[in-house]
Amino acid sequence: MDYLVIIVVALFVAGLTFFSGFGLGTLLLPGFAIFFPVEVAVAATAIVHFVNNIYKFILIGKEGNLKIILYFGIPAVIAAAGGAYLLDFVSKFGGTLNYSLFGYEFTNTPVKLMIAMLMIIFALFELLPNLRNFNVTKKWIPLGGILSGFFGGLSGHQGALRTAFLIRAGLEKKEFIGTIVGCSLLVDITRITVYGITFFKTDFNILDQSGLTGLLIAGSIAAFIGTTIGRYLLEKVTFKSIQYTVATMLFLLAIGLGLGII
Repeated sequence: MDYLVIIVVALFVAGLTFFSGFGLGTLLLPGFAIFFPVEVAVAATAIVHFVNNIYKFILIGKEGNLKIILYFGIPAVIAAAGGAYLLDFVSKFGGTLNYSLFGYEFTNTPVKLMIAMLMIIFALFELLPNLRNFNVTKKWIPLGGILSGFFGGLSGHQGALRTAFLIRAGLEKKEFIGTIVGCSLLVDITRITVYGITFFKTDFNILDQSGLTGLLIAGSIAAFIGTTIGRYLLEKVTFKSIQYTVATMLFLLAIGLGLGII
């Protein structure tokens, strides 16, 4: 069952995220969170996201704008490290919330509640016109890097803000996609490094003992296939339909995570 969930989500969402610039980490995270602690799920999602970004960069990275990748990416890298360390700190909180609903017992933790709230916030960026269409000038692009990088390190939810800022950088369609892939790759390298020296370092055996290694390989292969399909459908899919699909699924998953159902 765990392989089926991860493969289906990775395959479907990787196709969507190729042209949207966001969604894979956002929607794959709850899939891993069904079977692992949230902090481990964030790190596992980051690994699949990173491997898939390498593949996307091979496909279209040459179209990216190096100047903007650095202008946005350097602040994002610094902020991503801070967000990743904060995740490690929050994941060590011992408090839990236990409650009953419709005859079932549920347990939640501070880190789950925090990530659920972040999911809802980023869903609003795609659903509400005033948020989705807000305008920023190029001088604010480094700020976008800081915000996107920080939340990327903290919860993996970097794509919505990255897209919101970079879509206003005056780039052509393929140049835009290549640029966001380059920026995302920088953040992934940073946060995976921090995850590796924090909770993965203290419990590295979780990779083998829990079967996580196999899931990471399966999820990565499925994401490759989805990305390849997305590359060929690039000219045929509307951006608005992707936004609404991701936002709707994000709300549903945030509710499940926030209530402790997943």
